[in-house]
Amino acid sequence: MPVIGLTGNIGSGKSTVSRRLKALGAEVVDADQVAREVVLPGTPALEELVASFGPGILNEAGELNRKIMGEIVFSDPQARTRLNEITHARIKDAIRLKIERFHAGTTSPPGPGVLVIEAPLLIEVGLQPYVDEIWVVKIDEEKQIKRISGRDGLSPTEVHSRIAAQLSQEEKLKYAKRVIDNSGGPAETIRQVDNHWADFSKEHFRAKGGI
Repeated sequence: MPVIGLTGNIGSGKSTVSRRLKALGAEVVDADQVAREVVLPGTPALEELVASFGPGILNEAGELNRKIMGEIVFSDPQARTRLNEITHARIKDAIRLKIERFHAGTTSPPGPGVLVIEAPLLIEVGLQPYVDEIWVVKIDEEKQIKRISGRDGLSPTEVHSRIAAQLSQEEKLKYAKRVIDNSGGPAETIRQVDNHWADFSKEHFRAKGGI
C-alpha cells in the first residue's frame, strides 16, 4: 500500500490537490492538523512551549494562540528554532505512527489503498524516508503572495517572512517524483492531479497485479 508525500510551500495550493486526491480514493493525513494535536492542552509539547515562551502564548481556554506564536517565531529565527526543536520530532513521530498503522491495516475504519501525507514541512521534518514518492505543488511567486495576503490578511513583510522560513520551492522540487503547477486555473490543476494519479496507479497497482 503506497504512501504519497504531498508538499509545497505556503499558499501553493496543497489543500486543493489533497482534496482531489481524497475524491479519487486516497486517505489523507493533514500534517497541520497533527501539528495542532501535538500541542493540545496537557501535552508535553505545550508545557515546553509555555516554559520557553511564557504563558502569554496561551488563549483564555489554555490553548496555544497560534497567531501570537506565529508573530513571535516569524520575527525571531532563534525562537523559530526553539519551536521546531519542541514540535518537529513529535509531529514526525505521530505521522510515522499513522503510516505504520496504514501499512498494518489497523486504521479504523479500514482505509483505502493509498495514503497521502499532506505536509508543508515534509522535507524539513525528515519524513521523506517514510513515503514512496513525493509530489510537490508549485506556484508562481506573485500569485503565491497574493493568495497568502488575501487568505490570511498578512502584510507583505509578514508574507515574505513566512515564505523565507520554509525550504525554498526550488529545493523542494529536487525531491519531487511528480510536480503539480498550480499557477493556472483550478481546472488545469485538477487535470494535472488526475494525470499523475492515473500514472501512479499504473505503477503501484496494475503493474503489480493489484487493483
